[in-house]
Amino acid sequence: MRLHVRGRGLPDGEPVEWWVVDGRLSAEPVAGAETVFGADSDRGWILPGLVDAHCHVGLGPQGPIELDEAVAQAETERGAGALLLRDAGSPTDTRAFDDRPDLPRIIRAGRHLARPKRYQRGFAAELDDPWQLPEAVAAQARWGDGWVKLVGDWIDRETGDLAPLWSDDVLDAAIDAAHANGARVTAHVFSEEALPGLITAGIDCIEHGTGLTADTIDLMVEYGTALVPTLINIENFPDIAEQAHRFPAYQKHMRALYETCAERIGAAHEAGVPIFAGTDAGSAVAHGRIADEVDALKGIGMTPTEALGAACWDAREWLRRPGFAHGASADLVCYAEDPRAGAGVLADPTVVMLRGVVY
Repeated sequence: MRLHVRGRGLPDGEPVEWWVVDGRLSAEPVAGAETVFGADSDRGWILPGLVDAHCHVGLGPQGPIELDEAVAQAETERGAGALLLRDAGSPTDTRAFDDRPDLPRIIRAGRHLARPKRYQRGFAAELDDPWQLPEAVAAQARWGDGWVKLVGDWIDRETGDLAPLWSDDVLDAAIDAAHANGARVTAHVFSEEALPGLITAGIDCIEHGTGLTADTIDLMVEYGTALVPTLINIENFPDIAEQAHRFPAYQKHMRALYETCAERIGAAHEAGVPIFAGTDAGSAVAHGRIADEVDALKGIGMTPTEALGAACWDAREWLRRPGFAHGASADLVCYAEDPRAGAGVLADPTVVMLRGVVY
């Protein structure tokens, strides 16, 4: 099938025109192509497929789910235009989805890596000895798609508050092991205390980052560490705190992190920390909400174009996946109105094309 689209692209707003042959983009005109978007004018908007950079396909509220449910999650993301997903930890093996041309592309980080009883039950591979972490990281690096996911902090029931899971020397060895096996590393981090050791060990990304301070923001800039703040998931912090009646220090801490989140993430953006859009869909957040996360990024000071780039062309470059290029996979989303206008427009693309097939 030969297809044709035309409209305007971003971030520059200039006219763009692409042809599609055998699921690939062509910058050269192709005879006999059917125009599926922009037949009457070039006033619509065409983007590479959206990116959810923190999305758990194969994870449910209680942990692993059946593959048919995971397929439904992926289909929901496709419907929202999210065609590239960084799966930041899942207990379900979804590698069979790579043979499904109808499902979004998934960049897998394998299993979360945590200590016993230091993360949500059923989610993580739990290590009895912290010095098992370097070997476990290397194994996950070989299994996954270029990323490994650590649990950097979680509630310590003995102290009654958030606390790091790993010592600095363990982190140094583990992150070195990931890099030696060709993978980047990211970590779940809510609190302040876990951040310095992770950043100075060379971690590539921080998830959530609600505990950022001026000092750790400076460290992120120095080390080139990226941030995926999952802002729509942070909205769950008050409910999480409310349920933790046995741990008043933890309750107070989570509420404080929630109240200061916008200020801290905004300061990271102002300082130049690279920020990308991720929803944390899969347990407490429903799939298909990347448009809401883009809107939330505007609330911490990103311009509409910056916020959309964090879920599109900039995120693709960071994840080392192509956007629009001659010969690249024809994964695109088209909008009749400017997708920077808000979640109501961004969440409802006129055309979703994945591997050259229109959905």
